Amino acid sequence: MIHDSTGLLIDSYFSATKIRWILDHVPGAQERAEKGELLFGTIDTWLSWKLSGGAIHVTDYTNASRTMLFNIHKLAWDDEILQLLNIPKQMLPEVRSNSEIYGNAAAYHFFGSTVPIAGMVGDQQAALFGQLALEPGMVKNTYGTGAFIVMNTGEKPTLSNNNLLTIIGYGLDGKVTYALEGSVFVAGSAIQWLRDAMKLIERSSDSEAAARASKSQNEVYVVPAFTGLGAPYWDSDARGAIFGITRGTTREDFIKATLQSLAYQSRDVVDTMNKDTGIPIQALRVDGGAANNDYLMQFQADILGIPIERAANLETTAMGAAFLAGLATGFWNNTDELQSIVKLGKRFEPTMGAPDRDHLYEGWQQAVAATQMYKHKAKKA
Repeated sequence: MIHDSTGLLIDSYFSATKIRWILDHVPGAQERAEKGELLFGTIDTWLSWKLSGGAIHVTDYTNASRTMLFNIHKLAWDDEILQLLNIPKQMLPEVRSNSEIYGNAAAYHFFGSTVPIAGMVGDQQAALFGQLALEPGMVKNTYGTGAFIVMNTGEKPTLSNNNLLTIIGYGLDGKVTYALEGSVFVAGSAIQWLRDAMKLIERSSDSEAAARASKSQNEVYVVPAFTGLGAPYWDSDARGAIFGITRGTTREDFIKATLQSLAYQSRDVVDTMNKDTGIPIQALRVDGGAANNDYLMQFQADILGIPIERAANLETTAMGAAFLAGLATGFWNNTDELQSIVKLGKRFEPTMGAPDRDHLYEGWQQAVAATQMYKHKAKKA
């Protein structure tokens, strides 16, 4: 029921069970919520509440769709789930589109000026919009601490059969665009691990030169399941592992294998999106800090077998939020005007042959399977 209505997997990561915990454990919370004295909201709700001086209690389609309480088909809070969890509907914010004027900031925030609050969107959906991935089948990947791959699936939701999340990409001009999302828990944080914990590099940017200096045949695999494995595995008990090392394995080989793990994990999600939608993916648009690494981007193109398009401005999340606000206030009239703003920084074409690509990815799949088999529990204190 929950997956069909919300597009999400049942997980404490989302808001629903956290609300229930608060109502159960904070004295008087349930009663106050039922009286309308206790309100819930996502971070955008809190910001708009504070900016408006408590005048507006709203959220948007994208953030609502990540609460595990919102029916993405009806575009409304799901009464059946609310009843199941005994969450009072009156504590929930009004759900609005992603590009409209929700109200005005209180005058004292801006020296007496009237400033509209316009544009509200979740971070990964903002990056999708900031990349102008506005057509079905367009996909973006943000390489941050984790990696977040989002695919535009058009005006009808596609429910995943392979552990991806169905979300609302954005609501604009009276239409809702849906998306599939797959989250990789460890991406840029693996590079930070090489730098801060392993002391193999001084700066994150040093990883590119080290990878290029490696003489290995890509036989080393690092599975960076430091906090479990994300999509499409959703294995919270998995832990990091290394395979294929020999007496001849070098520091550079180890760094290269760690970088390659970001690309392998991204392929896991992209392949799953292909299975779920049947929509051919022509290119992958990328942004985020690790997207600056040319070695990683070329390997990503090679292991996917499709071009990688790196945005000239990698701050696409901020761009997407600005675009939606600007469209709401009339700064831009339509999305066509945005096309001249979003520029391609660099395009990476695949150069690896299909046999090599398949061989390397098969090794990755074996490494992940072996990682999932190892479930030694820590000794209890």
